[in-house]
Order: sequence, then C-alpha cells, then structure tokens
Amino acid sequence: GNRAGEGAAAPGAGAAGGSDVPRPIPVVRRVAAGGRPPVRTRRRGPIVPFLAAAGTLAFAGCSPEAPGAGPAGEATRAEGAAAATAAETGIAAETAARDSASSLPRPELHPGMPGVLNEAEIAALGAARERALGEIAHLPEFGFGAAAGPERIAAWDIDIGPEGEGLPAGRGSVERGETLYRLQCVQCHGLRGEGADYEALAGRVPGDAFPFAEQWRYPITVGSYWPYATTLFDYIRRAMPQAAPGTLPPDDVYALTAYVLHLNDLLEPGETLDADSLPRIVMPARDRFVRDDRRGGPEVR
Repeated sequence: GNRAGEGAAAPGAGAAGGSDVPRPIPVVRRVAAGGRPPVRTRRRGPIVPFLAAAGTLAFAGCSPEAPGAGPAGEATRAEGAAAATAAETGIAAETAARDSASSLPRPELHPGMPGVLNEAEIAALGAARERALGEIAHLPEFGFGAAAGPERIAAWDIDIGPEGEGLPAGRGSVERGETLYRLQCVQCHGLRGEGADYEALAGRVPGDAFPFAEQWRYPITVGSYWPYATTLFDYIRRAMPQAAPGTLPPDDVYALTAYVLHLNDLLEPGETLDADSLPRIVMPARDRFVRDDRRGGPEVR
C-alpha cells in the first residue's frame, strides 16, 4: 500500500523490497517567491548545497505530492537540513576568523600619519640594508657596461628643435623623396599619403580650420595638425621605415620630408630642403599651439 516513491527511496530497498532503484540524491531548491537561486560551495569535503538567503527549503522527491515523501523522504530531508546547517556554520566560522585577523594589533605608526613608519622602524630598515650590503661586499665587480663617450652620446642625441636646432648637414629634393616614398612608405600610408594600413599623411582642412576639438570628420595629418616641419624630419629620422627605423641617412630624410610636405601643398616640385630651408616652412597649424615654457615649481602657470 506504500507509494512507489517510498519504496524506491527507502534505505536498503534493493535488498528488502526487491527494487534496484537507487536512493534519490537530495537537491536543494528554493520554493519561496523571490530571492537568489541556490549557491554551491566547497567546505573541505564534498560540495554542499546551501541557500544564499533565508527561504523555504525542499528536497527533490520529498514533497508530499512527489516520490519519496514517506520515511525515506523524512531521512533525506533531515540529511539535507544537516548539510545546509554545516555549510552555514562553516561560513560563520570563516567570517569570524577573517574579522579576528583584521582586528589584530598593528605595528606602531607615526602619530597622525597612518601608514608611515616610525623612527624605530626606519632605523631597523636602515640596519638591515647595511647588513645586506656587508654580505655582498666581497663579491667581485661584474664588469657590465662602459662609460658613454662623446660619440655614443651623439648617436642618441638626435632630437630636433622647432626652430631647427640639431638638424644635420644634407639636402633632399621632392623628386628624390617621391622615389624613396614609393619604395619605403606607400604600402603603409597610401600612394598619395591618403592612408592605408596606417595613418594618412596628407590632407588639409578647408580654409586651414582647426575643428578637431569639436569634430573628427577630418583626419589628423601632417598638413592639418602638425605645427612644425622640423618635427616631421625628427620623426622620420627616428622611427621610419617601420621595418628598419633609424637607418635612413640625412639626405634621404630631407628628401622624404620634402615629398610629404609636397603632398600637403607646402612645397612645389623641384624644391629642395636642407638645415637652412626646412625651419623656414610655416605649417598651417603653427599658431594653434603654444610653446610649453614652464620650468616647474611655484613658477608653473
């Protein structure tokens, strides 16, 4: 006369009742309206299901209208409740331990300045440093590096100022620059500097306006944004071509600079650039920028 769920869920039912149906596994689920779904956590043992907030617990197969509502269901319900209680106890213990650790006494700090070492702690650190230096004093010199001589410094000291300070000797024409551009630059910047895989180099805003703070319809190019032609020489010399930056001789850098300026209608065919003529080119955006003459400290404006 028992319901089928009771016989299936009873311990040892396979031996006593002749059934091979295994005992159902309790699964916690929320039956109260609202709230978060069940959360599973591990507490140094098997995974224990528990609820993230208070609510009514039910175990699958153990409600009055479901299989397993008899004595076996009661046992399963008891086991599930015990598991949930154990999980909650573990969480409470972990939280208490964390709170206890956070309340441990800290080292004495400088009065009024939390986190600053006091004099005794600073002295202890200084003594530890001296001991460490003494322990390695017997080690030999490693012989790494060498003093930087004038020639090595000159090889890195290649920045060019806005007025042409630092420009090297040499010269280059628009026509020579076009040949070099087709060999070294066209694959990244387009046939006429319109841009390809990388940024556009050529293009002017109508009337040489400077609308970049309000709209980005116009691309930022050498002709529309750069304030000094000498900066173009400096950048090409340092960073181009991408596959072998810094390898172009000064004559080629002058020529490429001349051709890019020609693409922006700032040089005519046949013109040549050198250390004297390049700084005299007035870029359309020169007056859009202000030289930063701040020196730091209280004099900063």
